[in-house]
Amino acid sequence: MEARLAVIGGSGLYQLDGARLLGRREVPTPWGLPSDELSFVEIGGETVVFLPRHGQGHRYLPAEVPSRANIWALKSVGVQQILAFSAVGSLTERCAPGDFVLCDGLIDKTHGRPGSYFGDGIAGHVAFATPFCDGMRSAAARVLAARKHPHHTSGTYVCMEGPSFSTRAESELHRSWKASLIGMTALPEARLAREAEICYATVAMVTDYDCWKEAEEVSVEVVVATMKSNTEALRAMLPDLVGALKGRGDCPCRHAARHAIMTDPAVIPVDVRRRLALFYGPYWSRKDGGSS
Repeated sequence: MEARLAVIGGSGLYQLDGARLLGRREVPTPWGLPSDELSFVEIGGETVVFLPRHGQGHRYLPAEVPSRANIWALKSVGVQQILAFSAVGSLTERCAPGDFVLCDGLIDKTHGRPGSYFGDGIAGHVAFATPFCDGMRSAAARVLAARKHPHHTSGTYVCMEGPSFSTRAESELHRSWKASLIGMTALPEARLAREAEICYATVAMVTDYDCWKEAEEVSVEVVVATMKSNTEALRAMLPDLVGALKGRGDCPCRHAARHAIMTDPAVIPVDVRRRLALFYGPYWSRKDGGSS
């Protein structure tokens, strides 16, 4: 079974209630097992593969999510687009709890997470100036507007390590950067999707004002309550989102590694070539060595 569109569920979204289940598959990868089995479901007449980022029952901390395995597994079943959902805190009055944000900027404050498929004998550098697919963002924006759900078509997401929430000093620092959101899961997921030549967009669902608003300091109770409301709104509009993304044409995201690989294929270790052939095999088969 294959699917061109994947949905990655964040905190609070561990299954797609109401979608017709077509089957589940455990997909071993060169980086171990993904967060959970891949669930193939029918939404709006389309086959979509669903993966809960934190696993059923929320087993993985943000830094523990096996992102390399997740993206590889999705690529292996034909996925060309990933619509990812993420619970986030707001760093601005503009983005209120309950709002959805179609992020267009990303700041990496993580550390120690395996963040690339490159290394171990292969050097590569993908362009990442625009970390989220513009075509997917535009399609999703049309749905949110039609649904009249409070939303914003742009916003910079600061991805922190966690698992604790920000200190007040950190929150004020992030606000001084003119960032809109704070979360823990967009990276390395977005970067790995780009390296795998998959279109990727995040719908960030605001749950709180982080801790810069002293009268509304973030707590697990506040986050969970707003997250439940956000998830209910998301489920109602998911068929429209799937429909809007159906049939999108070619996209630069799907050729992101065409000029990225610097290493001569002749010297790439055999085991590295084997585990990355799913992504880069067509480039290596070219007479020019795959770097152009």
